[in-house]
Amino acid sequence: MKVLLARHGETPWNAEGRYQGQMDIALSENGERQARLLGERLAGVDIARAVASPLVRARRTAELALGEARAASLRFDEGLKEIAHGDWEGLLAAEIRERDPVRLRAWREKPETVQMPGAGGESIVEVLDRAWPAFQRACAGLGADDTLLVVAHDAVNRVILCRILGLPLSRLWTFRQAPTTINLLEGPSADALEVVRLNDCGHHTALFGEAVHRAL
Repeated sequence: MKVLLARHGETPWNAEGRYQGQMDIALSENGERQARLLGERLAGVDIARAVASPLVRARRTAELALGEARAASLRFDEGLKEIAHGDWEGLLAAEIRERDPVRLRAWREKPETVQMPGAGGESIVEVLDRAWPAFQRACAGLGADDTLLVVAHDAVNRVILCRILGLPLSRLWTFRQAPTTINLLEGPSADALEVVRLNDCGHHTALFGEAVHRAL
């Protein structure tokens, strides 16, 4: 089984450095371009199954990545939604630094200890607890030669990759997840995957190009 774990394309809030979490923000013009380039890259790939977060930025990325002929096969799983940032949602990183500096510093230095503030705010432990079963559901029943496309979000991809790599959640920030990046995973099941490629965004960014965003 091969798994293409992708992140959604850029949104206006990503470009601004604004925390969006589960706010349903659409792709920017650049994000649409990135997703179309991902679609061009995957045009010749036989994708047996595609599953995405239902948030519009992930859904649209998946649709463009699959192309019109394959988009109707797309499924959605609530477990793949981005972390709920609670009271941080809609705020710029600079605003959070002013309002909640201790928690923001912990988020950067010890992310596994942080509960997002306000109603509905999650921890990354809670994100893993819902995202990993969703990832397992997406993988279930696929054959050795099948390819799965999963389109999710930065924090979701990071916790899934930490689980696969055997990394503690304290290492959440030790790798990047650029807009429409691809992580290629291979193995017989969700619980026995190897990472073949990590944060591959060669379809829109040069080898030494900067493919980062300013929030999360």
